[in-house]
Amino acid sequence: MDMRTKKSISKKKKNNDGQNMKTKRNKFLIIINVFGSAGPIRFIVNEDDNAAAVVETALKLYAREGRLPILGSDVNSFFLYPANAGLDALCPTESIGSSGLRNFVLCKKQINPHMSEARSKVIAQNGGGWRAWLPKSISPCLVGFKI
Repeated sequence: MDMRTKKSISKKKKNNDGQNMKTKRNKFLIIINVFGSAGPIRFIVNEDDNAAAVVETALKLYAREGRLPILGSDVNSFFLYPANAGLDALCPTESIGSSGLRNFVLCKKQINPHMSEARSKVIAQNGGGWRAWLPKSISPCLVGFKI
């Protein structure tokens, strides 16, 4: 047995069943811009990592660096968009390497309060518009002011 075959045999790793295992996984650098933050987050991911795992890692790094605004840690309240305009958000189970992109934008989901008919009537009855609020808020400032 020559030296080349000994080296190739020793480099192969085996799992518990004795089968040969692939030891190298494809990794690459991704850049995630967080909406409202000063700069991007950069870190290395595996090609087969899903989008939810990438968002979780990004949120942990963001919090560890003490960045503002504070985002929280709930992965389900964020969308991960490719930085190229016109593309939809990645599905949480989608592989990050499947898109072939390296630049992403992390956006928080907008939570809209449910406007019911009863709630809209209460707002209309109480004069909840800004026109009703404006004179009330300015009048204390104008007391004692003469033109």
